[in-house]
Amino acid sequence: MKNNSTKITAFILMAILICACNAVKRVPDGKNLLVKNNILVNGKPTNDEKADNQMYQKPNGTLLGYRLRLNLYNLANLNPDSTYQAKFKNKPGKYERMSKIYSAKQVDRLGQSFYYKGIHEFLKNTGEPPVIIDTSKTKKSLLRLKYYYFNNGFFDVKTDYTIDSVGNKKAQINYNITTGPGYIIDTISTKILSPALDSLYKTNTEPSFVKSGNQYKTSDFEEEKNRITTYFRNHGAYFFQPTYVTFDIDTIGKKNKANVTLVINNNNIQERDSSRTEPFKLYTISDVNIYTDYSAANAKKKPSDSTTYNNFNLYSFKELKYKPRAITDAIFISKGSTFADFRTTLSSRYLNNLKIFNYPSIQYEVDKRDPTAQSLIANVYLTPRKKYSFGTTFDVTHSNIQDFGIGASISETIRNVFNRAETLEISARLNIGSSRDMANPNDNFFNVSEYGLDMKLNFPRILLPFGTEKIIPKSMIPSTQITSGFSKQRNIGLDKENFTGGISYNWSPKRHNTAKLDLLNAQFVRNLNPGNYFNVYTSSYDDLNDIASTYNTEGAEVDTDNNLTIPKGTTQFTSQVLTQQTALRPGDPQYQEVESIEERRIRLTENDFILATSYTFTKTTKKDLADNNFYQFRTKIESAGSLLSAVSAIGNLPKNSRGNYEIFNLEYSEYVKTEFDYIKHWDFGKEKVLAVRSFFGIAIPFGNSNYIPFSRSYYSGGSNDNRAWQPYALGPGSTNAINDFNEANMKIALSGEFRFKIFGDVKGAIFADAGNIWNVLDNVVDEKAKFNNLNDLDEIAIGTGFGIRYDLSFFVIRLDLGFKTYNPAHEKGDRWFKEYNFGHSVLNFGINYPF
Repeated sequence: MKNNSTKITAFILMAILICACNAVKRVPDGKNLLVKNNILVNGKPTNDEKADNQMYQKPNGTLLGYRLRLNLYNLANLNPDSTYQAKFKNKPGKYERMSKIYSAKQVDRLGQSFYYKGIHEFLKNTGEPPVIIDTSKTKKSLLRLKYYYFNNGFFDVKTDYTIDSVGNKKAQINYNITTGPGYIIDTISTKILSPALDSLYKTNTEPSFVKSGNQYKTSDFEEEKNRITTYFRNHGAYFFQPTYVTFDIDTIGKKNKANVTLVINNNNIQERDSSRTEPFKLYTISDVNIYTDYSAANAKKKPSDSTTYNNFNLYSFKELKYKPRAITDAIFISKGSTFADFRTTLSSRYLNNLKIFNYPSIQYEVDKRDPTAQSLIANVYLTPRKKYSFGTTFDVTHSNIQDFGIGASISETIRNVFNRAETLEISARLNIGSSRDMANPNDNFFNVSEYGLDMKLNFPRILLPFGTEKIIPKSMIPSTQITSGFSKQRNIGLDKENFTGGISYNWSPKRHNTAKLDLLNAQFVRNLNPGNYFNVYTSSYDDLNDIASTYNTEGAEVDTDNNLTIPKGTTQFTSQVLTQQTALRPGDPQYQEVESIEERRIRLTENDFILATSYTFTKTTKKDLADNNFYQFRTKIESAGSLLSAVSAIGNLPKNSRGNYEIFNLEYSEYVKTEFDYIKHWDFGKEKVLAVRSFFGIAIPFGNSNYIPFSRSYYSGGSNDNRAWQPYALGPGSTNAINDFNEANMKIALSGEFRFKIFGDVKGAIFADAGNIWNVLDNVVDEKAKFNNLNDLDEIAIGTGFGIRYDLSFFVIRLDLGFKTYNPAHEKGDRWFKEYNFGHSVLNFGINYPF
């Protein structure tokens, strides 16, 4: 096998070498393949990406220095049809012989098959034709470089180029740039013809992008033009546009310096065949008209219903279906206010957020009733969405629990439920799947199922019995969401019923900041089949059964193979050990292991009631989907059970035999939990991005609890975590994932990923993931699973690997291969690279990037 591998590797290397030597296969005689562009600025090479982007021609792309796509293209037959026909011309009679066997039609179709034509079409389309040096494009590139450096303040720039041969039909282009000294901005003056704008400009306290002492940059002047335009249009200058801002640059009599004059001309008004100018005016809003059911069909009709509310005029072509305040709360343009672009934008955002209108339109017209012609009428055109909409989904899934799953859901959305722009969503879902891990005595393929019903009612305001406008103004686009849900699952054996309900508030303190307050979040989890625990968590059963093979002296029930029966035998033996009816005593390792197994069984089979309050804040600098130079920070704090404990204490309610309060005959969970999540992206250009994520989370039980419910605990591993381990297969601590589904109440994670383009829409990545989970301040007794001090940080696992991604624009398909680089489950000194091989690697499939 080893010899075969060596031969295969040698063959691949030889094939690559042969292809590499034939890179100029399709370069015509007298022409050269472009292998490199060198930009030399004042005799020194530069890595300026913006300068490199001025090139009209760039060399063929490479993968690790190898021109893969070029060589694929060279392998293709560009004229497969002619080659197929020549096959018969060179061998007379062959066509007739084949036609007798297959028929003439089949022989003709054979020439269009993948073997004769398709493979060459694939190679040609996947590959990349050779980039042959074109001097006309070289001259265009040189001219663009000259403009680029000129626009950065090098007014005396000089350029030329040379083409150097570097081999047979291969050459590189040297772009020689001599910049001369950069020009510095000296004095800055203004010439603003409109008195109103001149006064506005003087009151603007925002810092200018054009500053005395800075080197001239055209981009600074463009930024300054936009800054001035934004300021003017937010302070009443309705007709102002960036084209009215110009700059006069004077370098006469100056040595490497430039005087700048900001010039803002008067408004140019076009009237039929002539034009005139007049000073700009500042406009105020005289009326706000809202058309609540506008459409193209009724554009020329007169509204049949109208009302006035808080100086807003509401019109409808049918009966008005909205309470006026529901609409006017979304409009930030008010009668008597100064025209401002930001109010228009904010109104559009709020109206879109209501989700009851399609693409709201806000238009302005000069109010002809005003003799000074300095008033605007704001017309808001709203086109309602359908009151009822129906949706369905269908998907196929795979997870750590399900080998195969089919899911479907139906939903109904009802808009403007109470005539105040509320939205009600009702959905039902059903999932069925197959799991090899589940106890399956009837050998059914679909042995996993879940169904549920959910309801969401959204209010476009803060729903409280007292006003919140001073704390959370409507400019923060607040909303209230009331939710409830029920689900029942038959998964890997325990089977659960899950009831949820809550009320939450959402708002945006700033444009890219969001806040969410879950005032009440209730969850009740009921285990329907707790007696099946050891059929699900088989590793725990195996450990318990091994101990029983030696210490089952009191006759706990066993089967014919002398194994503990489930659940009667396991329950009996555990009880006998913990009540010291066997030879085991609390100091014995086997006693502690039984105690740990029982502690976990109780924790995972007990019913849970959680009543929590949480606050989540998220901040991001990401401007849009194409922005790869940003950071995102999210923090969350959650408290559960404290309100119930306070009420129980005040009411002097009795405690149960374990010293805990109960509600509905069930001990409720009490804990405090906090999380910090930070993501940072650096864009190095040329589709090279470095992404880093750090996460810390901890949940501490107290009062009525000594552990964290499974649904609120942490796990490690998986496609969005440490990719060298499967989900739930890492930790806690150095325990070597002894349980089937390992979780804990503290987590640390750190990931770094360098992303780059391979070719076309195919992207690559190399990554490193670090992290683990631990138990802290709870009832877990296994020292290997606990975090006791900072020395336990040496149990942070490290996984490294590489990934391939295919960008479909609207989402990314991702494959990541992770290798266990540092595994804390091994003994110290034997943790590095112990399992660094394909046999212990983990292949992860994911949609979109992990962070």
